[in-house]
Amino acid sequence: MKLDILAIMAHPDDAELGCAGTLIAHATKGYKVGIIDLTAGELGTNGTVETRAEEAATAARIMGLAVRENMGFKDGFFVNDEAHQRALITQIRRFQPRIVIANAIADRHPDHARGAKLVEDSCFLSGLKKIETVFEGKVQQAWRPEQIFHILQSNYVEPDLVVDISNYWEQKMQAILAYQTQFYVPGMNNEPTFIATPEFMDFLKGRAREMGQSIRVQYGEGFTVSRKIGVKDLFDTV
Repeated sequence: MKLDILAIMAHPDDAELGCAGTLIAHATKGYKVGIIDLTAGELGTNGTVETRAEEAATAARIMGLAVRENMGFKDGFFVNDEAHQRALITQIRRFQPRIVIANAIADRHPDHARGAKLVEDSCFLSGLKKIETVFEGKVQQAWRPEQIFHILQSNYVEPDLVVDISNYWEQKMQAILAYQTQFYVPGMNNEPTFIATPEFMDFLKGRAREMGQSIRVQYGEGFTVSRKIGVKDLFDTV
C-alpha cells in the first residue's frame, strides 16, 4: 500500500498530540495516511502495552488511518544505528510515502529528538539503491520521501509552517482521549504525570490556539522542516 503521508513517531500518542489534525484533514480529503509507532510506550507510568495498543487502534479509527504499525523498538533505549535504520528503511520502502512526519527535533523526552534523527537518516538512506532490503521475500526498490516535517511537542520551537486544523479540532481531541490510560480523564484515577493532568490538556488547547492565531484561524498545528519548502504559486500560501 502506497501512502501519501506517513507519520513515524517514537510513542503511541505522539502523532495524536502533534499532528492528528493534519492527518485527519488529509485523510478526509482522500489522501492515504498512516502511522508507524517506533515503540509500544512500555515505559509509560500509566497503562500497559496491551491497553496502549488498544487505545492506538481506537485512535487510528477515529483519525481514518489507512494503516498503523508498530516497530517494537525499546522504549527509552532504541538507538540510531544500522539495525534500527534498516528495519525502518524496510517500512519506508514498503509504504513509499511522499511526505513523512517525525517527532520534534528537540524536546524534553530524549526519545523524541533521537526518533526524529533516526527517521531523517532512514529516509535519506532509503533512497540509496545499493542498500538492499527485502520485504515478504522480495527485494525492495529504493525510495526517498519528498519532504520531512517535524511536529512541535513540549518545547516551543518556532514553526516553519502552520496547518489550519480548525475543522478537525474536536476529532483530534477524540483521538487523544482514546488514550484513557495516558491523559487526564475524569474517573480514570491515572497517576498524575507530565501529560496526565488537567493543565496539560489546557496546554494542548493553548498551543493549538497560538498556532492558529499566527495564521488567523482558530486552531493550528505547527511544523519545522530541515529543507526549505518551495511553491509554484504564491496563492498556495494563502
